Amino acid sequence: MSTQGSSSNLVQAAKELANEWQQTRSSWHDVKSQEFEKRYLEELPGLVMRAGIMMEEIDGLLRKVRSDCE
Repeated sequence: MSTQGSSSNLVQAAKELANEWQQTRSSWHDVKSQEFEKRYLEELPGLVMRAGIMMEEIDGLLRKVRSDCE
């Protein structure tokens, strides 16, 4: 799988998780759910974005290595 495909999969998985979390919040809304959201989910969009940027950089490096080896 290409790094672009992996990045797309990661973004899609994060979107699905966000949708599932919204549904879960409708029935789980206590202190522990707030802790869970703060600890695990609040930073996730930023982390996914950074991971996508890094995957693009890796893709560029891999292309350069392939080109240099030809």
